Amino acid sequence: MGELANCPRCNAIFVKTSLKTICQDCFKQEEADFEKVYKFLRKRENRTALIDDVVEATDVEEDLILKFIRSGRIQLSNFPNLGYPCAKCGTNIREGKLCSHCESDIKSQVKQMEREESHKRDLELQQNKKTFYAYMPKNK
Repeated sequence: MGELANCPRCNAIFVKTSLKTICQDCFKQEEADFEKVYKFLRKRENRTALIDDVVEATDVEEDLILKFIRSGRIQLSNFPNLGYPCAKCGTNIREGKLCSHCESDIKSQVKQMEREESHKRDLELQQNKKTFYAYMPKNK
């Protein structure tokens, strides 16, 4: 079941669902913008266009074009110069959310944290294993 919400683009009230995140009027405008972008990219001479070229030629916002790419409506395999920014550093990428450099950096940070936690656990275990010896003299 949907809930009432304001459209993030025009502030109109609409029923928001998991599939519908903008009002009907903005959805229609998005579809028209998609058609403009796709019609531009379908032309043979425009297949190597950069994202800035697409924005300039179609007057469609870059964020909306990136939304089309991320949602899979524009297949990057057909357009070699298109991509979207890495979520961490902003480098242009073609798949996933992170570039290979940021991904390997995060993985190495996670491994370092795991090593530190393992070392910390080992130290705690060593402290808990300390043996206390008491000397009890024999009775005479």
